Amino acid sequence: QLVESGGGLVPPGGSLRLSCLVSGSILSVFTSYDMHWYRQVPGKQRELVATITKSGNVNYADFVMGRFTISKQNSRKTVYLQMNTLKPEDTAVYYCNRWPDPLTWGEGTQVTVSS
Repeated sequence: QLVESGGGLVPPGGSLRLSCLVSGSILSVFTSYDMHWYRQVPGKQRELVATITKSGNVNYADFVMGRFTISKQNSRKTVYLQMNTLKPEDTAVYYCNRWPDPLTWGEGTQVTVSS
């Protein structure tokens, strides 16, 4: 089960740290998968934001490069997304999931960037 948290309302230029707990997973399973953060706005497809591989390599979409940082804490089976210098266009519901063999999507966490 995927449980995202940490979203909220922030002004442009602000920061948030999202968390994604993979509950019900044993550690060896958690560490066997890459983890992704996605986001979705109403009426649009879900888009990939950031990836952390099982070995710890990271990749980012161009639109968040240099502003967002993905990390994970294996012992807590948790993935994080530090979001800095937020822009109004970052407003979306943010989700996490593993790859391959994705789990059922969680509820996501709403991020709203507005003054």
